[in-house]
Amino acid sequence: MSDLTYLTWPFFDDTHRKFAEELTAWAKEEIAPLEKDDHSTLEALDKSFKHLIKKLGESGWLKYTIPKTYGGALETFDVRHMALARSILAYHSGLADFGFAMQGLGSGSITLFGSDDLKKQYLPDVGTGKRTAAFAISEPESGSDVASMTTTATLDGNHYVLNGVKTWISNAGIADQYVLFARTGDAPGSKGLSAFVIEADNPGLKVSERINVIAPHPLGTLTLTDCRVPTSNMLGHSGDGFKVAMTTLDIFRTTVGGAALGFARRAMDEAIDRAQSRVAFGKKIGDFQIIQTKIGEMALKIDASALLVFRSAWVKDTQGIRVTRESSMAKLYSTESAQEVIDEAVQIFGGMGVVSGVTVERLYREIRALRIYEGTSEIQKLVIAAQTMAK
Repeated sequence: MSDLTYLTWPFFDDTHRKFAEELTAWAKEEIAPLEKDDHSTLEALDKSFKHLIKKLGESGWLKYTIPKTYGGALETFDVRHMALARSILAYHSGLADFGFAMQGLGSGSITLFGSDDLKKQYLPDVGTGKRTAAFAISEPESGSDVASMTTTATLDGNHYVLNGVKTWISNAGIADQYVLFARTGDAPGSKGLSAFVIEADNPGLKVSERINVIAPHPLGTLTLTDCRVPTSNMLGHSGDGFKVAMTTLDIFRTTVGGAALGFARRAMDEAIDRAQSRVAFGKKIGDFQIIQTKIGEMALKIDASALLVFRSAWVKDTQGIRVTRESSMAKLYSTESAQEVIDEAVQIFGGMGVVSGVTVERLYREIRALRIYEGTSEIQKLVIAAQTMAK
């Protein structure tokens, strides 16, 4: 496995190092053998994904996505643990990383803004893998522009009635509950949004489409038709939806960088193995300086990404402040550089790099979505600029 001396950096303490060592050993034993699982159909994908969630839950790793009061491993969110987890899981399995990430993202808003009753109802089972969580914010015409959301929630007695469509929703069709955002008022832009927890079996909520993407992830479209949700299932207060979403993403965006690190490290390891075994023109291709420069650039980008990712996580964990700028930098640089690292790994493999089922080919498909979800690279640049110019 790649150089892991970053664990000695001052961003971490012994609990993080022990966690990383134990999860790495477990992933090698339990997750790596599942890398070749069949994902050729939605049924096979769903079965594999549910199996991974069950394994992560039974082994205690999902407890790092919820607070200790509700069965979690730590008192509150520790972004370093979650970023480390995503890096290690992504190294072995993009689907395992995705499952861990969605348990955190899909329940994070409940942890941060939910009533005690909602936390008691949902969080313990998320931490054991008995319930699968989801985060539903995107719409057909409202992705990066969250403020243009059109799904409505109209107050009717002690319920809200929701109507609209959500799409690109991770875990759609698998989730047991959704944190879902809708417009509750006439206030312009983001000021009129609110957040709710909705049970998947609510008769007004339907999974109207499953979406196939280049890397196997459960994804789909939700249609809400007169979907009645108790007022007690609102997170925070009416009009708090944008704050709920951005505060949650402020934490979990850093962990996307962790996943990118895992993909990039795996790609570099595969490239090194290939360079040390493939013979061309009478010698190993790793003996050619042009290959050595590629490996050197990979290592540089990986270390630079790690510094940004774990800087952002450390600031959030130790200072407890918003890390909008830091998390955007971490997400932007690590995902863009991981794409470059993986592309070079494919190039080092030559023709074998584009053969379906070869690890670097899988990584090539896995990394692409990370430059889009939880804020596109273009949006991250705007966020960084705004934060920097405001200082």
